[in-house]
Amino acid sequence: MSDFTRLLEAEIPRLRRYARALTRDAVYADDLVQSCLARALAKQHLWQPGTDLRAWLFTILHNQHCNELRRTMREGLSVELDQAPPVSAGSNAIAALELRDLERAINRLPEDQRTVVLLIGLEGMRYDRVATILNVPVGTVRSRVARGRAQLRRLMSAGPAVQAQPAFAPGLGPVTVRQCAA
Repeated sequence: MSDFTRLLEAEIPRLRRYARALTRDAVYADDLVQSCLARALAKQHLWQPGTDLRAWLFTILHNQHCNELRRTMREGLSVELDQAPPVSAGSNAIAALELRDLERAINRLPEDQRTVVLLIGLEGMRYDRVATILNVPVGTVRSRVARGRAQLRRLMSAGPAVQAQPAFAPGLGPVTVRQCAA
């Protein structure tokens, strides 16, 4: 196994976590990670040893997701109602409900804010690294994360009536093509 393959393998859990948070659909997230890894292997000659492999992979994953959103917006997508996962209550219902409310609040954020909140909050990345991945200035990342956190605080304190999630296709949500171009 080559050094590149070992480094790539070490990043898979982070890629999966980010893809699941980004898409809100475990199956689509796994497909996205697989296509990201396949692309990374095919284009490994473009990666420069000594540079940040994680940032390079997250950029590939983010761009693949945006391309898929554009394709879906162009071609359309049909979803069967019976594909919704069953709802179950765990033994720690309060914590589960709080996590559900947080997930709904995160899903209500605009795509650009949700992306930076997830990369910084979930993945623990630095602002400059996120700016590189999204190809935006660091100041833009800072303003997006500040606005996203403020919106999350408002949504979490507003109660369940405000947090009702509109219907959307699994893994796609209400996203416009322009949001991914940023």
